[in-house]
Amino acid sequence: MKISNLHITNKWIVSSRGQKIDIDPHRPYSYLVEKERMPDGEIEDVATVFLTNKECPFRCLMCDLWKNTTDGSVAVGAIPTQLEYALERMPTTKHIKLYNSGNFFDTKAISPSDHKVLVDVLHGFETVLVESHPKFIDRRVMDFRDKLNANLQVAIGLETIHQQVLPKLNKQMTIEDFRRSVQFLEKNDILSRAFILLRPPFLSELEGIAWAKKSIDFAFDCGVECCVVIPTRSGNGALDLMEKEGFFHEPKISSLEEVLDYGIALNRSRVFADLWDLKGFSSCDQCFTTRKDRLERMNLNQQFEVKVSCECKP
Repeated sequence: MKISNLHITNKWIVSSRGQKIDIDPHRPYSYLVEKERMPDGEIEDVATVFLTNKECPFRCLMCDLWKNTTDGSVAVGAIPTQLEYALERMPTTKHIKLYNSGNFFDTKAISPSDHKVLVDVLHGFETVLVESHPKFIDRRVMDFRDKLNANLQVAIGLETIHQQVLPKLNKQMTIEDFRRSVQFLEKNDILSRAFILLRPPFLSELEGIAWAKKSIDFAFDCGVECCVVIPTRSGNGALDLMEKEGFFHEPKISSLEEVLDYGIALNRSRVFADLWDLKGFSSCDQCFTTRKDRLERMNLNQQFEVKVSCECKP
């Protein structure tokens, strides 16, 4: 698929959106507990809290997290209140992910004055994972880590190393920005994980598979401990318009299977397939559940399983 000459800007991306969801800035918009394989091989329960926060300053082409964000910064104290609310309603776990629809170390999103309270609320957790754009990964990470009585981990959206596609995503970062951030974290004994898109805009199905594999290789070469492969989804406005023009198509479930198979076969570290809303990438009701179960087991066991055979050949 040819790279479009479409001039992708913040203004165009925002103009393509629908309405935001009406949310309470004192409540997380979602929270859950799910099992995940740890770096040491143990399978543990992990809590994930989706914090209600201001919209990320980077208007990435593929992002749909803006739907659950506020227009401005939330009040000081709101983020710890949200976290307490979620923890009171979830089973106790040793590990937690805090996703705030943007960048944990953006001081306009989470005020440094909230860090002390957050650290108190997070007391007892063994690991805390947060997300951040490379441009916020600096001394601020260390300041929070030094207060935290837990192992801090940071997730970074690499998306793709395709040198023409990455700039079109409006992410405002380069692969060298990513490399420097991971090396900074590694130097300071902080584990990192990379989010990698499967078939971002402008790529064919086969290209999407190939570049996801290359991106996994690059991420591990940089020093990440974990890669998460995310099928690129429509529904955020901009991608829906691009889909109509033929510049984007959602990947097939078989492509996700192939990339996960590849990543696990590398045996370099953990590779997960993001299974949220997986049904949307399947065209066959007959084999979907079996395929989903296989991906779930491989996520947990990090071992290859025989591929599902079906007449549909997705």
